[in-house]
Amino acid sequence: MSLDHTDEKLVRMANQIATFFASQPEAVRVDGVATHINKFWEKRMRRRFFEMIDAGIGGFLPLVVLASSKIKRPYQSDDSAVGVGADAARGAPGGKGPVAGESLSEPSVPPGTV
Repeated sequence: MSLDHTDEKLVRMANQIATFFASQPEAVRVDGVATHINKFWEKRMRRRFFEMIDAGIGGFLPLVVLASSKIKRPYQSDDSAVGVGADAARGAPGGKGPVAGESLSEPSVPPGTV
């Protein structure tokens, strides 16, 4: 099955996110990819993402496939997703949150892992 231009772009974006997080400590890689997608991809993007993941098509990197179990499926509760809901509002562990200028867009690297 060939992918259309939109599908190819979706795969490329997911793989770029995974490539970035592959340079991070192993403990934050999967959650980092999932958090980014949960926060910044709209329902239509995630719906197509899961259609492709479930069908085993697209050429997603292994890290993207691993993270898919923590990505919120459209029309699903936030219970199994990371980086959404009350979990996202806390900010980084031990951080002061967005009021202090802390970004909620990506998880912090745990201290002592770099």
